[in-house]
Amino acid sequence: MPGIDESRKFIPVTIAVLTVSDTRTLETDTSGAILAERISRAGHVVADRVIEKDDAGLIEAHLRRWMADETIDVVITTGGTGITGRDVTPEAFDRVLDKKIEGFGELFRMLSYQKIGTSTIQSRAIGGVAGGTYMFALPGSSGAVKDGWDDILVHQLDNRFRPCNLVELMPRLLEHLTKVAG
Repeated sequence: MPGIDESRKFIPVTIAVLTVSDTRTLETDTSGAILAERISRAGHVVADRVIEKDDAGLIEAHLRRWMADETIDVVITTGGTGITGRDVTPEAFDRVLDKKIEGFGELFRMLSYQKIGTSTIQSRAIGGVAGGTYMFALPGSSGAVKDGWDDILVHQLDNRFRPCNLVELMPRLLEHLTKVAG
């Protein structure tokens, strides 16, 4: 049965939060605030919290800046994952990801289906690894942020979660860059 192994010591990870919106400010960004509060409550560190316009180039620039920061382990975005013309977060992710974590989007939509039914097909939630940094894009609604964090990420970003979790893989995310001495 999956769950927390209390015999293991908790390892906090450092997480940057990016809200993608043309209309939100830090004062009106409910989803970003919910996410940052849940990250902190879980014992992790919120390294940065930023709002960026729905522009793939600007989103990409933030992702690349955080990828280059060795202190940031994870980036979570909220917003811009829909199907309208302004929704470009997945396109920005495609520009930076080394590997996609297809299961994240699949699981998010499966869980979302249980709550909002077929409307979940409008979500392009995505996860992956870029430069050794985990990246996850959640929809912008408060409910979607709660679902993504509470039902998936809080577990996978806890090194005590069994049978396995993403934290224990962190030291190996860049091993493809290690040259074998011969």
